[in-house]
Amino acid sequence: MTFSRLVRTPAAAVGLAVLGAFIVAAALGPIIAPFSPYAQHLDRKLQSPSAGHWFGTDEFGRDIFSRVIVGSRFSLSVGLVSVAVGVIGGLVLGGPAGFYRGNLDSALMTVCDILLAFPGILLALAIVATMGPGLFNAMLAVGISSIPIFARLIRAQFLALYESVMVEGARAIGASNARIMLAHLLPNSLGPVLVQAFLRIASAILMAATLSFLGLGAQPPEPEWGAMLSAARTFVLVAPHLAIAPGVAITLAIIAINLVGDSLRDLLDPRLNSQ
Repeated sequence: MTFSRLVRTPAAAVGLAVLGAFIVAAALGPIIAPFSPYAQHLDRKLQSPSAGHWFGTDEFGRDIFSRVIVGSRFSLSVGLVSVAVGVIGGLVLGGPAGFYRGNLDSALMTVCDILLAFPGILLALAIVATMGPGLFNAMLAVGISSIPIFARLIRAQFLALYESVMVEGARAIGASNARIMLAHLLPNSLGPVLVQAFLRIASAILMAATLSFLGLGAQPPEPEWGAMLSAARTFVLVAPHLAIAPGVAITLAIIAINLVGDSLRDLLDPRLNSQ
């Protein structure tokens, strides 16, 4: 029901169409890409966009269009894995804090406050610098930087539902604390968490691209969009198409995800639905 209403929303429909195209590219990238994203042809380096190479070629003669298509798999994977890490970590911290409250709540929220005191990108940089560069480490770093955001959100949802009739009824029939949290509180908290998770995917893609741009994320020759931008900066004056293609891809993906996330938030907000 919610999905059908979401599709009928103009902004969400546009976002879903663009996002769907990126998902197809991520799933079928190696199949639909006209060239190998790793094959080097030095006799074709830095060629401008043409009928043979729609987005041109890079400094090694690799087809940029193929690299952007295959790169969608890396960038979208970073977004999904990072948000999954953030949601799971937020549930582990925020769920018990909101349910048991007291000293446990104070201790866990103090940890979250310390993490929130650092800008997300700075925290991710510190984590990657400690763990070492690489795409997997970048995923973990971005995910860990998202944990306090989800922890506070889940805690707030659990606190709001703690005194509800639903929880009192579960206690009356002898349900354990674990069952109350997993079977009653968590399912009824998924709406706001889902919206936040969707919006955080866009932030995770941008943050991971930033880490790759700085040389701490995906490493050459992986065709990740941020890494492609990093390589393109050396040639931005003589071959600007190297930066345009991955830059536009990042922009479109973030706009599409935000359009869908904002529309989903409006649909799931009971205050807006009641008007």
